[in-house]
Parts: sequence; C-alpha cells; structure tokens
Amino acid sequence: VQLQASGGGLVQFGGSLRLSCAASGRRFSVNALGWYRQAPGKQREFVAAITAGGRTTYADSVKGRFTISRDNTKITATLQMNSLKPEDTAVYYCNADRVRYWSGTESLDAYDFWGQGTQVTVSS
Repeated sequence: VQLQASGGGLVQFGGSLRLSCAASGRRFSVNALGWYRQAPGKQREFVAAITAGGRTTYADSVKGRFTISRDNTKITATLQMNSLKPEDTAVYYCNADRVRYWSGTESLDAYDFWGQGTQVTVSS
C-alpha cells in the first residue's frame, strides 16, 4: 500500500487549508487513517485519526479547529484545517495504522504505513 499526501501550502494566521491522503494498492483495507506532524527541532506528534467506522480522535491542540473525514470507497482521508496558527507550521504526514491484505479468504496484516510529508506553513 502506498499513501499519497497532498494539499499543503502557505497560509496566513487564521486561514484554512485542506490536506488529503489517498491509499492505493490491491485488495486491501485500512483500519485507521491519520495525520501526524513534525515541526523543526521537534518530535513527530499525533494530529488526528479516523477509523473505517468513522470514529475520530484529535490532539487537544487542534480540537475545534481541525476536522478529519474519510471516504471508504476511495480509501482517502481529508484533514480540514481552520483557524490556523503559526504553531501549526510543520510537515504533515499521513499514516495508516493497520493494513489488511486479502488473498481469497486469507488475509495478512501489516502495520504503520507512512506517506511522504507535505509542508504546512502559517505566517503570523
């Protein structure tokens, strides 16, 4: 499975951006799709995630500002980011926590897939 992230860019304080993550491959399903971010000099941190059943989880720092959604037919996840702040500036990475590959009636699980990062820069 490959994850393709898109949608980063430069925005002013208070602005909005939308990130998309698309999973591609053959005969697979994904448990949770999520976003992490890493600012310069800091560790990668969790931002938001959504399960195949639609359950969402957010970091406290983005609650009320970011919304994650998912299209299970296309296996894509979208992160709508509103009221952006300079502290949201980071490289954002898409993540799939568990991928299940199917071959007939058999399946095989693989864990922790990452897409390439996309830069989000919020100017003050």
